[in-house]
Amino acid sequence: MALVGERRVLRYPRRVRLVIAKCSVDYVGRLSAHLPPATRLLMVKADGSVSIHADDRAYKPLNWMSPPCRLEEAPGVWRVVNKAGEELRITLEEVFQDTSYELGVDPGLRKDGVEAHLQELLAANPETLGEGFTLVRREYMTAIGPVDLLCRDANQGAVAVEVKRRGEIDGVEQLTRYLELMNRDPLLAPVTGVFVAQEIKPQARVLATDRGIRCVVVDYDRLRGIERDELTLF
Repeated sequence: MALVGERRVLRYPRRVRLVIAKCSVDYVGRLSAHLPPATRLLMVKADGSVSIHADDRAYKPLNWMSPPCRLEEAPGVWRVVNKAGEELRITLEEVFQDTSYELGVDPGLRKDGVEAHLQELLAANPETLGEGFTLVRREYMTAIGPVDLLCRDANQGAVAVEVKRRGEIDGVEQLTRYLELMNRDPLLAPVTGVFVAQEIKPQARVLATDRGIRCVVVDYDRLRGIERDELTLF
């Protein structure tokens, strides 16, 4: 934590912080949005992201700020500002609970058989993702989990590849977090993203396109055929 004037600027926490509070929320950036006062869950994650949740909508937050960003706390107000200067302002009327937990290192999502095999097939045939693609390594580890494939494109640019059986919004969000982190590494940056699945939902495709992530739909059975052709002599 650091002091800036009368504000507390919070560095990325080592714990996840959960705050239940009555609050209103204003987002000021490319778009403006307002949430009127209500009781909500505020989540500050170890990757620096801040999200606001209601007691519905499953996993999807009402609003959020992805890392890298900084959280400034003053009495009755949080200011969350990203590197583009966009601001998530949370006005606190009453705080009911403020707790933090150390979750430790997450082992990551264990893929089902089809998804894991699809990753193996793409690793063996990276040109499926684009002409001139080569594999650097599978399961490239980052501070927030492993990227399925790290590749180089025809221009030797780094490419992070996320592989799903079914491509949905949460997969795009996952790849976005990886890209934001990897692009801080001067040895890798700039890193582009490719979202790969057997089927990609329209909403996920729109979100990926908005974030500059290329979508690739692959045919699992056809890829298995490539494998069979390579292993068969006659």
